[in-house]
Amino acid sequence: MSHPHPELGNPPSLPRNGLRVVPLGGLGEVGRNMTVLEHRGKLLVIDCGVLFPEEHQPGVDVILPDFSMLRDRLQDIVAIVLTHGHEDHIGAVPYLLKERGDIPVVGSRLTLAFIEAKLKEHRIRPNTVQVAEGDRQTFGPFDCEFIAVNHSIPDGLAVAVRTAAGLLLHTGDFKMDQFPLDERLTDLRAFGRLGDEGVDLFLVDSTNAEVPGFTTAERDLTPAIETVFRTAPGRIVVSSFASHVHRIQQVLDAAHEHKRKVAFVGRSMVRNMKIAQDLGYLRVPRGLVVDVKKLDDLPPEKVTLVSTGSQGEPMAALSRMANRDHQIRIGEGDTVLLASSLIPGNENAVSRVINGLTRWGAKVVHQGNAKVHVSGHASAGELVYCYNLIKPRNVLPVHGEWRHLRANADLAIATGLDPERVPVIDDGMVVDLVDGRVKVTGKVRAGYVYVSAGTVGDVTEDELRDRVTLSRQGTVTIVALVDADTGQLTEPPDFVGRGLGTDESIFEAAVPVIEKALADAAANGIGDHAELEQRIERAVSRWAERKHRRNPLIIPVVIEA
Repeated sequence: MSHPHPELGNPPSLPRNGLRVVPLGGLGEVGRNMTVLEHRGKLLVIDCGVLFPEEHQPGVDVILPDFSMLRDRLQDIVAIVLTHGHEDHIGAVPYLLKERGDIPVVGSRLTLAFIEAKLKEHRIRPNTVQVAEGDRQTFGPFDCEFIAVNHSIPDGLAVAVRTAAGLLLHTGDFKMDQFPLDERLTDLRAFGRLGDEGVDLFLVDSTNAEVPGFTTAERDLTPAIETVFRTAPGRIVVSSFASHVHRIQQVLDAAHEHKRKVAFVGRSMVRNMKIAQDLGYLRVPRGLVVDVKKLDDLPPEKVTLVSTGSQGEPMAALSRMANRDHQIRIGEGDTVLLASSLIPGNENAVSRVINGLTRWGAKVVHQGNAKVHVSGHASAGELVYCYNLIKPRNVLPVHGEWRHLRANADLAIATGLDPERVPVIDDGMVVDLVDGRVKVTGKVRAGYVYVSAGTVGDVTEDELRDRVTLSRQGTVTIVALVDADTGQLTEPPDFVGRGLGTDESIFEAAVPVIEKALADAAANGIGDHAELEQRIERAVSRWAERKHRRNPLIIPVVIEA
């Protein structure tokens, strides 16, 4: 991806009357949303989420934002403000709190309940501050006001941050559903009031900026869900995000009406739905929800399962059902309803799950063949409405891939904003608001940090490339016995290949290449094992590419004879 500001270096020190905005994730990708505000020597973190890995990142559990810029300034962080409870906004909080455990974590009731349950698994007891729409609270030099916004999870908040440098408004993830299921509207009156006060910098959710018009109301899905429940001959399996309380409410209502029992499947689904029910965000008619084990006693037409895995995640319940690796066996007569939208990049994985389920005889209902999902994000019409209502002085599109950010910037410019005041930036780029104008002033490290098998940051980009090479090209281990004095092979090397698709004996023709690499090293007085191994690896790699058009992972082992 070409960079619009290739020459950026470390940002200069911030003027006293300035406000610095540094997105550490969520710009250029859909996920790991995290923005750091800096003012008068203090930092405020808005959201701290994870990104889910794609196929070219094998063995990765989740991807975190890079906290490097915060490492020597952990004591300057006055709070982490969470806009809502989705994983891509709260999933990395445990990892930041492991670096400093007493940072106040600020959020609405449901958001804090979700994060507390997650932190319990990490054995962290957070210092939480519960807020609701209409509240105003000060953290260091940041005066924060919280505003109700409608999204695909209850209790979402936008946050207005007043500082000596000006007023910043961050929408969080939002849309403007006029008939929300929980009757909690996006508070456009508050947006208008802030507009009258003067919004100096407006950070706006870009996820749906390419989609014209207005996002469909959640209510419009009820007929499609109702149709599934009316016509399905056997069991119904609904898959959704484990936090999509509104959608699951619609499913519970339909099941209740059609006299079906419901069981939750998947650890995160069971946990989150219990929290949502306990706090009153999910209304569950008495006796409707039963334990999965009870389902065997019921006829199929009385059964509904609600599971995780709508994105085709390999470990989630639905993928395992598709692979016949789950105690729930999908078969003829079952109907599977995929009730979440596709996150960009997951299309292939979801398609595999749909094919797997269809193969076992299930009928799969998804957004491609029925109206079973609406987005949680504002479309172009809603975004333009907000620009015209608020009349911000500067706009920073956030949350989205490049094309989404660009489309959002174009909308802001179309309503009359000077393009200079609508920077389109990438993770790690620094935007300063000084004297009412924004300027891109530098860049900090904001690479991907991989969590693999529970450890953070041990897997590098190089190792991921090795994993991909292993999965596609195989590996060859070369065991070379080398005379310590002469630097020559004492006997022909052994070649052990795995996953090559051919016999490793083809590598025996590379012996002269290895001998030459060792002779060159000896001529230069190099006898260090690591250096010799590196030289053999480079020489044999080049040979394999030239001779056989292959790039297996080559692992040389030099042993002194």
